Amino acid sequence: MDHQTKPVSDFVSLLDYNNNVIFNMTPQEVTAAVISGDASRVRQIDGQFAIVEKVGQQVFMARSIGRPMRYFLAKQVSGPLLIVAERIDEIYNYLETKGLHHQFHPSYTRMVPAHFVVRVEVVGCPDPNPVYTRFFEPKRNSLTNDLDKIGKVYMEALANECQKWLMSIPADEPVGVLFSGGIDSGSVFLVLYHLMLKLGMSPQRLKAFTLSVNNGPDAAQAHQFLDQLGLSMYLEIIDVPKSAIDYKEAIKIIEDYKPLDLESATMAMALCKQIRKLYPEWKYLADGDGGDENLKDYPIAENTELTIRSVLNNMMLYQEGWGVDKIKHSLTYSGGQSRGHVRSYAPCRLFGFKGLSPYALPNVIEVAEGIPFIQLTDWSEDALYALKGEIVSRGIKALTGLEMPVFEKRRFQKGAVQEGTFDQLFPQDEMQYRSYFHSLYA
Repeated sequence: MDHQTKPVSDFVSLLDYNNNVIFNMTPQEVTAAVISGDASRVRQIDGQFAIVEKVGQQVFMARSIGRPMRYFLAKQVSGPLLIVAERIDEIYNYLETKGLHHQFHPSYTRMVPAHFVVRVEVVGCPDPNPVYTRFFEPKRNSLTNDLDKIGKVYMEALANECQKWLMSIPADEPVGVLFSGGIDSGSVFLVLYHLMLKLGMSPQRLKAFTLSVNNGPDAAQAHQFLDQLGLSMYLEIIDVPKSAIDYKEAIKIIEDYKPLDLESATMAMALCKQIRKLYPEWKYLADGDGGDENLKDYPIAENTELTIRSVLNNMMLYQEGWGVDKIKHSLTYSGGQSRGHVRSYAPCRLFGFKGLSPYALPNVIEVAEGIPFIQLTDWSEDALYALKGEIVSRGIKALTGLEMPVFEKRRFQKGAVQEGTFDQLFPQDEMQYRSYFHSLYA
């Protein structure tokens, strides 16, 4: 009996392609690109996606940062079974229906790293190693050191992606932005506002949703940001009580235990849950996730593994981690935002929203990687941290004519709650997160 007519399946995809946001290709064209083995064709897929296709005994998987994808190879009497899904629990639940869940442990699942085509052969023992082919390799240092020009090109790239998204949304659907009044969410809001006016759409469809737990500081910052621009009518503060913040629920939803991502996801869950309660029919949400990674705006001193040299010398370090060929690369979790973006994606999906993170799209990352960071900062951390506000505000001015307010950086999870409250909501010891996550499959 040949491979194609085997009665026992050797491959199952649990992915829902409706969760992809693809602007420029039909599903058939996407399939053809992924199975072609040609990385340049996969790079042409425009949007936020996770794709898996099987040809003969070969399975091809590819994803952008904006959507997670995992796989697990189980043993059957008849041969191997490859299961592909968004989530660890989806794989486990499927194995349970087949009586194969005793083979399972969360650490045996593999996350497809963003920006690679991963090819796996579904053949018997020993399990084959996946083959990684990079499909996105932006050219570094390709821009001049003129901050006005950099800002203009960067915001134009953001606007191009936001415009494709707006054009793909039904004309009567409202559009929300998860908004803190920071640089990333602020610029996404202003770009969407500008585009709606330019395209003749009603800006009344637009809303900026800001989370406030016991009157956290982001509420005042969001007010100030929009007040300065005369746009405060678009703001809606989403008040939730402290009791609505539950990091254990967030661990279940993001299936991870890294503190910063988990804290962010916990707040995103509270925000999405309350928006859903207030607006049962709302579908479309955008956020600024990825803006920090693109302009390398994280406090280097907080991560003992990093130096300014490692941050500026390694391509897409914050987006991808150390890379699939490095010892530090986690097969279970990938690295960088490729791993961490589930903090934004999973809460949105859980509450039935269709989310977009335009800063995490390859066409926007490509411009950011072209910025000559070393030349602009001369290895100064302070110069690096000042860069994002300069570049984005200049770009917003060039694109929209608006003077965007720039406030001091503050993480979303810290801005949503009062300073004293934060430590009451989250344990200080990361091991508590890990042990709770492992207890879910004990």
